[in-house]
Amino acid sequence: MRGFAFFDRVSRAFHDYPSVPKVLVVVAVSGCGLVAYAEANPERKLASSAPVLTSAEVDNKKKKVVVLGTGWAGTSFLRNLKNPDYEVHVISPRNYFAFTPLLPSVTCGTVEARSIVEPIRNIARKKTVDVQFSEAACLKIDAVNQKIYCRSNVENNLNGQEEFVVDYDYLIVAVGANVNTFNTPGVVENCHFLKEVEDAQKIRRTVIDCFERASLPTVSDEEKKRILHFAVVGGGPTGVEFAAALHDFVNEDLVKLYPRVKDLVKITLLEAGDHILNMFDKRITAFAEEKFQRDGINVKTGSMVVKVTEKEIFTKELKNGGEVSTMPYGMALWSTGVGTRPFIKDFMSQVGQANRRVLATDEWLRVEGCDKVYAIGDCATINQRKVMEDIAAIFRKADKDNSGTLTVEEYKAAINDICERYPQVQLYLKSKQMKNMVDLLKETPDVSKGSAELNIEDFKTALSKVDSQMKNLPATGQVAAQQGVYLAKCFNRMEECEKNPEGPLRFRGEGRHRFRPFRYKHLGQFAPLGGEQTAAQLPGDWVSIGHSSQWLWYSVYTSKQVSWRNRALVVTDWARRFIWGRDSSRI
Repeated sequence: MRGFAFFDRVSRAFHDYPSVPKVLVVVAVSGCGLVAYAEANPERKLASSAPVLTSAEVDNKKKKVVVLGTGWAGTSFLRNLKNPDYEVHVISPRNYFAFTPLLPSVTCGTVEARSIVEPIRNIARKKTVDVQFSEAACLKIDAVNQKIYCRSNVENNLNGQEEFVVDYDYLIVAVGANVNTFNTPGVVENCHFLKEVEDAQKIRRTVIDCFERASLPTVSDEEKKRILHFAVVGGGPTGVEFAAALHDFVNEDLVKLYPRVKDLVKITLLEAGDHILNMFDKRITAFAEEKFQRDGINVKTGSMVVKVTEKEIFTKELKNGGEVSTMPYGMALWSTGVGTRPFIKDFMSQVGQANRRVLATDEWLRVEGCDKVYAIGDCATINQRKVMEDIAAIFRKADKDNSGTLTVEEYKAAINDICERYPQVQLYLKSKQMKNMVDLLKETPDVSKGSAELNIEDFKTALSKVDSQMKNLPATGQVAAQQGVYLAKCFNRMEECEKNPEGPLRFRGEGRHRFRPFRYKHLGQFAPLGGEQTAAQLPGDWVSIGHSSQWLWYSVYTSKQVSWRNRALVVTDWARRFIWGRDSSRI
């Protein structure tokens, strides 16, 4: 036992002091070998050899970065920030990151809630950057004085200290968004949402409650049908995946436990548009609608919910002249729309964006009107400048000899900066199957006739249609994560790029931008449809539907977990489901 006690002390030492060098210790205990291994963080080792600074010198040198939110955007920023010259303060009402694409699986017991969450403090303690975390909600942003006002989220007696103020040098707003109810009466009071882990757990309990209530001997058959009618409002990825997961849960697990009510279960998916999954390829949309019809999931398109009561949903049938009909239900999930948080609305009013739906940023993710505030994720959108707004300035910059015309060589010299500054140019070229911007000149009459120079009107004609390809980025975790990574890399190289800018030309100013603007790279999207079948739409317009795509979904969602602990737990949950089925206990 002494050997094991010694091993335990050595193991604790490795965990408590991770900055010691890499070492492998082999201890012989009663003929057996015990191995202890620790890996030092080389960056910590280098930091320890640096000159020792006093606290005052550290405070003067380090810039304070406050990060609001621990979702995809905020966590990606934190994980990729490596510059020790910053002091980071993370503030969020939840002290963990949640892998939200698996929330529908949590609602039905396929995956446990603890398997898809990772404590933020676990992520922070592995950083070489000084990171502090506060479990609190932001109440107000004061951009003028660079302060934020917060309230503690801990429900205990804090002796009147539950509210506090935090100063910042840079602010990263990554608070995500609320569900948008479109002010539909009764939605907040009677519908479930699926944005947080707590929402998924609540739905899981409600589903089991519905089956338990329907199994009581005192309940009439008509009431049982109502209780076991599950309504899903919204035909997007979340609504479709939840409907599919619920169908599998009912037909593979619950019917065995509740055989007397299995024929009374009904699932209805309500969508105001003409099709479900309208952001996917038409082949995926058609397959999903056909599969749901075969599975017995009632898909009602053209049905806009106008009111929800405790037991009924009122819908306006857009295909029948706006006729209003009612539908009894036992549980309803509202999964449509993205809304703005109240303190973000207040902040938008401060910076002159009161009429917008979400915060507007420039291409470098800075909030318009605030040089020290950045916004990433669902709470913001990039306000991409149009080429035609800057066309005169672009022409002047490209006209090196101030002749009033552009030679083909001058035009070609400006191509890279134009494409980098305005992403819609590349999108337009791709849509027209053009190789580069030189091909745009073929649509210009004078150049096509053999002229070697372009005047301002020719230049406008060549670029007149590129703004038609401007698109807002979708409010997805994939976009938020890429924005967090991009912004962290900018902060890592802030000082270097101040001295040596690497961005495109400033067409309306002098010099170059510090950084290259943010570019979103779409890596594909999945739509699990139940029955171990998934639809995948990958880059290059490649579409795959079926069981093979399901295994690809398993692989991708395992690799995207933020820790090995999460990967192990998720895979274990999936294996448990294959062997013993889903957990149907009400906890």
